[in-house]
Amino acid sequence: MIRINLWSGPRNISTALMYSFAQRADTRVHDEPLYAHYLTHTNARDYHPGAQEIIAAQENDGEKVVRDLLLGPCDKPVAFFKQMTHHLVELDWAFMREMVNVILTRAPRDMLPSYAQQIATPSLHDVGYAQHIELLQYLRDLGQEPVVLDAHQTLLNPRGVLTTFCDRTGLAFDEHMLHWTAGTRPEDGLWAPHWYDNVHRSTGFQPYRTKEDPFPSKLKPLLAECQPFYEHLLQLAVH
Repeated sequence: MIRINLWSGPRNISTALMYSFAQRADTRVHDEPLYAHYLTHTNARDYHPGAQEIIAAQENDGEKVVRDLLLGPCDKPVAFFKQMTHHLVELDWAFMREMVNVILTRAPRDMLPSYAQQIATPSLHDVGYAQHIELLQYLRDLGQEPVVLDAHQTLLNPRGVLTTFCDRTGLAFDEHMLHWTAGTRPEDGLWAPHWYDNVHRSTGFQPYRTKEDPFPSKLKPLLAECQPFYEHLLQLAVH
């Protein structure tokens, strides 16, 4: 059995990739199973939309999520877990030894203004760039060389990037991964109404579009913090 963790930051194409994998007949997908664990272990519960609803509905014990879901039985030969890197708080990361781990990044100049529409004053920890580098080093220490995906490169060439992604995770590329039906989907987490409007209007990977609006001045210090981490990952990304 193949178990895949897609470790992303927020406001990326992680939901589109989850929808992509949901089109495979051999794959069961799961949307951010560690979200409630993250909310109950950080002050993010004070400013994330829908936090109390998520905490009430989803398993709060991250170690139990790892044991029963991430490493538990699955009714299909592939399990795909859409994850947020910043959800990795107060957890033993050793479970990653038994899983395929993929890192998904996005240019902070594109990501930060989008995220700030929901979280007014984001911090470096909220957006996951530093944790991505920490995770990369941890996985390398385990002897893994994780696939690194960049949102821009993926949108420029979804077929090529997904083919390489599948090859490197032991799967055959499936043409169905390029398209899905618009609208809400059964795999959506409870937080979908707050975050998934754009992807719900899509039927596949959307063409990359350069942002026209000026970059917000208030986010420039955070951009400067994030950029070196992003550039490090970009050098490793599948093209």
